[in-house]
Amino acid sequence: MLRQALRFERWALGRPYHAARVHFAARARDSELHTHADFHELMGVVSGRGEHLLPTGTLPLSAGDVVLVRPHDRHAIRGGAPYGLEFVNIAFPSSAWQGFLNLTRTNPGSTWDAARRPITFRPADPTAAIETFETALSRYQAEPTQYDLLRFWIDLLPLVSPDDLATPAGRPTPTWLAEACTAMRAEDNLRGGVPRLQQLAGVSPAHLSRSLRAAYGTTPTDYVTDLRLEHAASLLAATNLPVATIATRCGFSSQSYFTRRFTTAHHVSPRTFRHRAQRAFVP
Repeated sequence: MLRQALRFERWALGRPYHAARVHFAARARDSELHTHADFHELMGVVSGRGEHLLPTGTLPLSAGDVVLVRPHDRHAIRGGAPYGLEFVNIAFPSSAWQGFLNLTRTNPGSTWDAARRPITFRPADPTAAIETFETALSRYQAEPTQYDLLRFWIDLLPLVSPDDLATPAGRPTPTWLAEACTAMRAEDNLRGGVPRLQQLAGVSPAHLSRSLRAAYGTTPTDYVTDLRLEHAASLLAATNLPVATIATRCGFSSQSYFTRRFTTAHHVSPRTFRHRAQRAFVP
């Protein structure tokens, strides 16, 4: 099977999340083995049964299951006999998800990130959990907002039980780091770049770098760049501001540098991205 690294904005086209109903028939062929470059996804199994294929083996999937897939997870899906597997898939930027967890103090100790495989929840009320996925899918079809994504998370998380998980304890995310990363989403702070992140954190550059890599698996420079590119994508999709203005607002030193970084990340230029985001639906 081919290994792919999928990027969020290539498919979301400026929307805050991507939603789809997926059906895998009972057949020998699986979905392609892939990872996610910059997004998490939650899968709600609507009906049928199947298998979640992982490098370490397979996990069973059945109606009512909710699965959290992280960017570093290599996975694929197989439908089971006789009717295959149907699920609703909700994908969203990892930076937005981490900001939500930080603000709500969900997932204490970052145990979900520390787990060796995708997290499978088996809700006490599977019907309510799947209805939450169906509602998010319906809202997605009507041009969703960031608020719709927040409502999905807020409605779903009380229905799943992290106490049922047999996951290893991860290293807790320091409060100072969570607060600094959340504050960096503000546009004024984005323009300040890594020096502003260090100022918000109030620790030495070396300590910040070690802590950020341990908690989120990235460097300060890459973390800030990802936030800037995410904000730029939102501005491109939602405004008619000149590209040069967006580059400045997001903290890039020049329009040409911004264009190179954006094109590398999203495989299209900022202008092409804007055209697709404002005129096309997700394929």
